[in-house]
Amino acid sequence: MSKRGKVHIYGNHVDTDVIIPARYLNTTDPKELASHCMEDAGDNFAGRVQEGDFIVAGDNFGCGSSREHAPIAIKACGVTAVIAKSFARIFFRNSINVGLPIFESLEAATDAEAGDEMEVNIETGVITNVTKGKNYQAEPFPDFLRDIIDAGGLVNYVKSRAGK
Repeated sequence: MSKRGKVHIYGNHVDTDVIIPARYLNTTDPKELASHCMEDAGDNFAGRVQEGDFIVAGDNFGCGSSREHAPIAIKACGVTAVIAKSFARIFFRNSINVGLPIFESLEAATDAEAGDEMEVNIETGVITNVTKGKNYQAEPFPDFLRDIIDAGGLVNYVKSRAGK
């Protein structure tokens, strides 16, 4: 399954307080969280992002507190996937748990520019920068993680398996 969208670029060490500021943690409503996603980055991300777009970032994306609100906000904005040079470990796991695909690719993250059109194959981990005509190979998810992502997150995955 491939998804295509535009690239939104962020730098290194984007922490969960930038992704979703703590002042909005009094809600768990995904739409409300999405409306404030990346608000403190000062670039009107929530107003610019379109369904299917990608966040591309540098090192240690999602560092900081372990709140799962951060990947929920990103996913609720319509972001297909996050591609970064590296992720904070707890953000990585929280992303899988809420069904947000994330891919580590130094090359894809380094070469991408804001506004590039990108395509990602969620199953194979192939990232294509359509604008530049370049392909990159990220590590594909093992089947058990892809099953969680495909189900829309861990809770949905467990519910689907409970009846079997």
